Amino acid sequence: MTYAGTREILDADSHVMELAGFLDDFLEPGLRPRLRRAATEKAEPVLAKAVERADARRADVVQAAEAEERLLRDKGWYAMGAFDAEERRRVLDLFGFGGQLVFATFATTLFAGRDLDLLYGGSHAQNLAMAEFCAVDDRLFPVAFVPLVDPERATATARDAIDAGCQAVMVPSTAAGDRAPTHPDLDPFWDLLCEADVPFVLHVGGGGRLLDRAFHNNDMPVPDHLGGGENVRSKDFLAIPHSPELFLGVLIYDGLFDRFPRLRGGCIEQGAAWVVSWLRHLDLGQRSFRRTEPPLERLQLRPSEYARRHLKFTPYPGEPVGWMIEQAGSELFMFSTDYPHPEGGSDPLAKFEATLDDTSEDDQARFFSRNLAELLGLGPQPAATG
Repeated sequence: MTYAGTREILDADSHVMELAGFLDDFLEPGLRPRLRRAATEKAEPVLAKAVERADARRADVVQAAEAEERLLRDKGWYAMGAFDAEERRRVLDLFGFGGQLVFATFATTLFAGRDLDLLYGGSHAQNLAMAEFCAVDDRLFPVAFVPLVDPERATATARDAIDAGCQAVMVPSTAAGDRAPTHPDLDPFWDLLCEADVPFVLHVGGGGRLLDRAFHNNDMPVPDHLGGGENVRSKDFLAIPHSPELFLGVLIYDGLFDRFPRLRGGCIEQGAAWVVSWLRHLDLGQRSFRRTEPPLERLQLRPSEYARRHLKFTPYPGEPVGWMIEQAGSELFMFSTDYPHPEGGSDPLAKFEATLDDTSEDDQARFFSRNLAELLGLGPQPAATG
């Protein structure tokens, strides 16, 4: 029996744990010396040990079986399939999932910044590396990363990523440099996604610093107990929704979904309980300002209706998903594991199921698979193996 059991499941959030040379084969040689490798170099002992463990699993069936028993307990680089694409296929068999979105973890930190040649060269390299990792199995859906600060380069980078096989495009949940993400200069980028039938996605970490560090300066320091891709503590947790709710609200208020009615978007690993009140807040904002702001008057739908029609969100395990569906609609929320990051926990399926006792089978099917299928524009899914 697989982890999914009899459920049809699509996973809206998983990750590659990159090794040190993840980008190098895809990066222009002149850009390689400009990568910021200090954090990767510091992690070399951990990476070496993780590679050693993976080699041992491949060489010893007993160790492989033990790793399979620890499937959701081993995290980070030590998890099965964290950086080995062939091993990731086995992970999907054990999960019994029909597919999963796959994001990078650390690669963006190597090239992010104001050097646009490095930013877009690094993004292009990351996207090709992600496409190669996922090419071993149709159930792995690679996610590209495309900054929006240079509209022409953003469009070209997205086109290359889609041509390489990426099935979603992550954008930062920030302003696009000195432009709003809805600026007409970026229309070719959004049009490309529509024509290619590829969604945009937001992800935690894409909004920059979560909050002013001074809020942690209270003479009561706490550690990062998760040790994952994002250093998140309780106060950071409070700030996680701020960036996506503003970014997505701007897209709605500025009429982007009227201009691009086929555009779809996902908000990943940023929780979703906040969406219930956010929908009401969006509508209140339009009612309050539509008389003085023509873009709000021109909207063809209520803001909350755009969200329900065009957007999907991944709750955290433990959030009251049944109540959220009841309050906001079954079309909005998607299952995710965050594998192999520690934030996903050791049994996300059980945590979600515990909140869905009073939810209809149809609404549960939407949550566990159909909403991600809709986001990605997928047809009927192949039967899970294993």
